[in-house]
Amino acid sequence: MTYRVIQWATGNVGRAAVQGILSHPQLELVAAWVHSPEKAGRDLGELCGVGPLGITTTASTEEILAVDADCVLYSPLLPQLDEVVRLLESGKNVVTPVGWFYPCNTPGVAQLEAACRSGGVSLHGTGIHPGGITELLPLTVSSLCRNVRHVRAEEFSDIRVYRAELVVREIMLFGKSPEEAKASPMLDLLGFGFGQSIDMVAAGLDMRLDERKASTHEMAVATAPIDTPVGILEPGTVAAQRFAWHGLVGGQPVITVRVNWLMGEQHLDPPWTIGAERFEVEVQGDPSVHVTFRGLQPPYAQADLDRNPGIVATAMHCVNSIPYVCEAAPGIRTYLDLPLVSGRADAALLRLRSS
Repeated sequence: MTYRVIQWATGNVGRAAVQGILSHPQLELVAAWVHSPEKAGRDLGELCGVGPLGITTTASTEEILAVDADCVLYSPLLPQLDEVVRLLESGKNVVTPVGWFYPCNTPGVAQLEAACRSGGVSLHGTGIHPGGITELLPLTVSSLCRNVRHVRAEEFSDIRVYRAELVVREIMLFGKSPEEAKASPMLDLLGFGFGQSIDMVAAGLDMRLDERKASTHEMAVATAPIDTPVGILEPGTVAAQRFAWHGLVGGQPVITVRVNWLMGEQHLDPPWTIGAERFEVEVQGDPSVHVTFRGLQPPYAQADLDRNPGIVATAMHCVNSIPYVCEAAPGIRTYLDLPLVSGRADAALLRLRSS
């Protein structure tokens, strides 16, 4: 069966998603929404660098709602609840990397569930971190263990490979003063997604968490100008950050999610090092298992800034989920509800076998 897909937004993730949809044998790309009037009315393929596709982009939500499609891959910079509700009510499944990984008691969840029932469709949040490394992989690794005592999912990344200036400077707050960064809602904004990750892991492991979660925010400042793809970070401004969130039982951490973000390892106070870029998943139990994932972050010296593998992987986790979400029962569907999601073989391999 072929599923008709709309791509919502054509930023870094959206462009990678377009390539993924085009290469997926079960998916047909039929329309695309864009944020700015400058992008509207253009050929989607030319906009995304893949050659003409005959699909004209639109900035009109009404036009998208009128399209006959099975699913919307919804990847704006910031999610809007009312947009997702309207998409669901129009009878379109929604797969997204920007939230709703395990929403449970979050604001708007009742409205989203009602929209899913009204449209007879599903909503699924996925991605990498949060969206995969923090939930799906720890739960998968935990199947090798008994008596699980603690779960950790952690990211170690050089943010110089991420060239989205608005995100890096105004959302991630690199280049701001420590006072600005500390007073910002960043810890809570990130914690909204990672808190859902913690809750999903706890539900999968049948852990009864305390109502309160613990969190910390550490940072290091530049001691000299640091040249980055988003401009110079001046001395005294934030150049490295470490965020952590903990699910607790009896006040003791049992699930930890942590991110380490650095603009390189030079000229930092205090000095920080992360070693090679990677993601780690650790399950303490019987036996204890520690897994390291590499390849999702390009080394800065060899980085192809237009095709960050972490962004591609985020997009592909969404793309590969679409057939499963379209076949799911109506409602908000998480990893705990869906079957195993897998990628698809390279078409060249299929052609080789057929020849």
